[in-house]
Amino acid sequence: MFTHVVLFKLKDNSRENMEKARDLLLSMEGKIEYLKGLTVGMDVLFTERSYDICLITTFDNQEEMDKYQVHDYHVSTVLKNLKPMLESSKACDFIS
Repeated sequence: MFTHVVLFKLKDNSRENMEKARDLLLSMEGKIEYLKGLTVGMDVLFTERSYDICLITTFDNQEEMDKYQVHDYHVSTVLKNLKPMLESSKACDFIS
């Protein structure tokens, strides 16, 4: 199993904007065949070190994750609409 985790810091982390980002990420469910698991969480602590949104995706292997990265829905819908909302993002990828 290959896991891809991304933390997003939004320019505007109002509840409405966080829900918009969460819903956009969740919209990938069922649209990208390589995506085996999808979890999206919104931060509830709002500490100095907190990021606003956490995306956890799972794939059969790294090759499937690489295909996901360039999938039309991921690029043309999710990234196109999410990137303008972002201050920063960080990722961690691992095999379990």
